[in-house]
Amino acid sequence: MAEGKDKNNRMRDILMSVKAIPELAQMQLNSPFPTGLVAQYIAESQKAALPEEVLDLAKRHFLDTFASLIVSSRLKPAKLAQDFALFHGGNAGPAHLLTTNRTTRLLDAVFANAITAHAAEINDFCPSAFVQPGPPVISTVFAIGELIKASGEEILRAMIAGYEMACRFPKALGIENLRTAGLSSHGVGPTFGAACAAASLLKLSEEQIRYVLAYCVQQASGSFNWIRDEEHVEKAFLFAGMPARNGATAALLVHHGFTGVSEPFAGSPNWLLNSTFIGPDSDIDKERLVRNLGVEFELPLVGYKRYPVGGPIQPSVEGLLKLIQIVDRRDIVKVDIRMPGQPDIFYNSIMPALNLPYLAAVILEDGDLTFDTAQSHERMVTPSIQKKMKSVSLSYDPKQEREPRAESAIVEITLKNGSRENIFVEHVLGFPERPMSREDVETKALGLIVPVIGIGKANKLVDMSRHLDEVKDIQTIIPLLMPKAEEE
Repeated sequence: MAEGKDKNNRMRDILMSVKAIPELAQMQLNSPFPTGLVAQYIAESQKAALPEEVLDLAKRHFLDTFASLIVSSRLKPAKLAQDFALFHGGNAGPAHLLTTNRTTRLLDAVFANAITAHAAEINDFCPSAFVQPGPPVISTVFAIGELIKASGEEILRAMIAGYEMACRFPKALGIENLRTAGLSSHGVGPTFGAACAAASLLKLSEEQIRYVLAYCVQQASGSFNWIRDEEHVEKAFLFAGMPARNGATAALLVHHGFTGVSEPFAGSPNWLLNSTFIGPDSDIDKERLVRNLGVEFELPLVGYKRYPVGGPIQPSVEGLLKLIQIVDRRDIVKVDIRMPGQPDIFYNSIMPALNLPYLAAVILEDGDLTFDTAQSHERMVTPSIQKKMKSVSLSYDPKQEREPRAESAIVEITLKNGSRENIFVEHVLGFPERPMSREDVETKALGLIVPVIGIGKANKLVDMSRHLDEVKDIQTIIPLLMPKAEEE
């Protein structure tokens, strides 16, 4: 024991000798991290009192995520993930590859199902935390829940705990800290979220949950390379597959007896004692992780994607769709869009669902935007669409910037006669400041899944989501997810 203390002291001395940041490092060492409160919250999450409105929100996000999984199951990222899972885990195991009649090993199912649920831009997102929690959190708890025959209420409670941690961790670590370090919050936050959701479902103790957090620290990662991904494959890996697999691994390791460092965020050395978190401009806020934890919930801050496109360009799509209802779209010769954030990303993206000129061109040509056209590389290169894309301009509007994060747009159209019309969309339907009702969520879900699984199963899935806390074994949901083609 003395030797271990000596080694820690030496590491501390080395750290404190770094001339550039000794004061900041000392502040971190002296500032407690609320690991115990996090562990206590997760350990008590299966029995804690929950507001009815939070439970209902969890049910809506459950349905929204499964709608995303079903409609996206036909896409390339989903097929690749399922093929990998079967190659790596075999065609027999305790967990289903959802939307198929095949099973495989648990972690491979977690990984593939999460990627499938985020194979397109249609799942939920938390704009204030820069995470998309549904696919990684729900895929993790569903696969483990299938194995242990969990009830719907247990799944809901684990989900809520997972959403809390997925959204709170990036805010506590510092959104700007992660961005400056090149770490994507989309990979970091959901790793903790999936792990804590799994820990809740597995009913791990406070001490065990401390170890789970330690294994999350070892695996939390992610790069902004996803912005250059052409086919939503690496993006689906980062946003969903990787954090789901890593988070589930952390919880399952501890469930099987692994131990670790019980204070992964305190003492010396620890993860937070590096320049990512102790630089002079650090926006770390440790208390944000537990401030009003269990009283104020993150779920109301999680939005829905009304349209099958990236979150920041949802308002632009809604604005143009509204404008073509008051003018003849064939008379539109120019579309000018002003937005906050980084318009260049959405002007030059090779991914159709993130390329705003392409999406606007489809709306001008079709008078609508469907899930399939938003994913179509083939449509993107057609001459008529390419011509219309040249009439669309994007520009940065600093006046629309605000805190918390803004996702808005001013869309202006010019007609053949030279007249102009414009619209300002401050918050798209589904953004936390303009939330979807249960009816809105169900309408969206049915529109996506009826063509894939049929009206009968779609209605049953919607009804089951309404009463998820009454479901005795979540395995009964699996047949409802099967596409019509898989049953033939």
